[in-house]
Amino acid sequence: MSYPPTTGRAAPPPAPAAPPRTAWREGLDRARAAATTEPGRLRVIGAVLAALVVAFGAVTAWQVSDRQTAADAVAERSQPLSADAAQIYRSLADADTTATRGFLAGGQEPAQVRKRYVQDIDTASKLLVSAAANTGGSASAREEIRKINQLLPVYTGLVDSARANNRQGLPLGGAYLRYANDTMRSRLLPAAGRLYQAETARLGDDYEDAEAWPWVAIGTGLVALGALGWAQRRHYQRTNRVLNHGMLAATAASTVVMLWLVVGHAVASTELGDSNDHGAKSLQVLNEARIDSLRARADENLTLVARGAVVVDEDGSNKGKDAYEVSYGSRMSALVGKSSGGRPAEGGLLDKARALADDDAGREPLEKAADRVKEWQVRHKAARTADDAGDYKTALTKVIGAKDSTGESFDAVDSKLAEALAHEQHEFQQAADDGRGAFTAMALGAGVLAVLGAAGALLGIGRRLSEYR
Repeated sequence: MSYPPTTGRAAPPPAPAAPPRTAWREGLDRARAAATTEPGRLRVIGAVLAALVVAFGAVTAWQVSDRQTAADAVAERSQPLSADAAQIYRSLADADTTATRGFLAGGQEPAQVRKRYVQDIDTASKLLVSAAANTGGSASAREEIRKINQLLPVYTGLVDSARANNRQGLPLGGAYLRYANDTMRSRLLPAAGRLYQAETARLGDDYEDAEAWPWVAIGTGLVALGALGWAQRRHYQRTNRVLNHGMLAATAASTVVMLWLVVGHAVASTELGDSNDHGAKSLQVLNEARIDSLRARADENLTLVARGAVVVDEDGSNKGKDAYEVSYGSRMSALVGKSSGGRPAEGGLLDKARALADDDAGREPLEKAADRVKEWQVRHKAARTADDAGDYKTALTKVIGAKDSTGESFDAVDSKLAEALAHEQHEFQQAADDGRGAFTAMALGAGVLAVLGAAGALLGIGRRLSEYR
């Protein structure tokens, strides 16, 4: 029996078994293999086109919804809150002015003066409650509201003490009133001013959000339209057919969305910009003008209350002068600038408001207000001349008298500024409503058209695939 010769070397080990292929890997390989054929390529192209068109519609709906929300906030929340904050400031300033007027009237305060003071305090209190409920996440606004609510009872208590002492003919009443006025000017009004600034800043942020161009949506749309154009050109080169109805419908739907987005946003941005330039900004300037006129009137009254007891003690040209008279001059300069002939000078609040007004209905009350400011300044000068000559009774009549007094001029100025405010508020609301109206149904329309466009792209590719069956 013979045996095969041995070489002295062991047999090589068997090759290791290949690891099992996962379902995902097999699917990927099949997809890669399918993509090398024309039907496979068409399926990939159809999926990509549908995804791009849907993405365009989704991004458009998202960005338009954000801008519509911001535009709604401008018209329904931030501007009304800014207006309420300005009204809180005006009510507090008017209450202070009215309190000094009632004090000058003597022990028997006129009923209408007392009624106006109470209404001002009630208005400020109610608006503070509303502002606290609607101010949202603004910590600074909430803090200012808290300060005003804390200080308002202190102020009204001092005014009541001044009134009680004045009825008894006690000179201590004047001290109480000056202390009340100092509380108003150094603490209450600055807090109200900061509240107004916070709400106005939020209004500016909402305007910025509403007017920002939706560049992501526009960029996505350009990519989708470019891909659709490339696919149709490829279809023409391979089949010599000019039109594919499905892809043509997808292109048309995407083009409509793009045009709607660009034109609609341009219209909205223009109208919102107009509501800001000739509405919100006008309202801000008019609010400042009305507040300065109120402060000037309070200074005028307090000049007679203090009788020179409060003077400017800082270094400068006004040192030693009556502090309230100096403040009156400063407020008038802010209102009409350093004007000559009584007309508002460039840079004064009335001049700024007139420049922002875009029609005669907005400019006319400002021109009349300027005429009454001129009259006010002339009458004020006569009152100061009488007071400086020691004729307090005549000066008092020229300031708080029923006829031909500075109080009559102030009331006329305040009335015309209120008229201008009402007009600009209407202008703002109309333009803001037009602006946000341009966004109406755009998000929904973009979504619907995107779905139709994606379906059209798939149907168009499906027609080509049917040729291979």
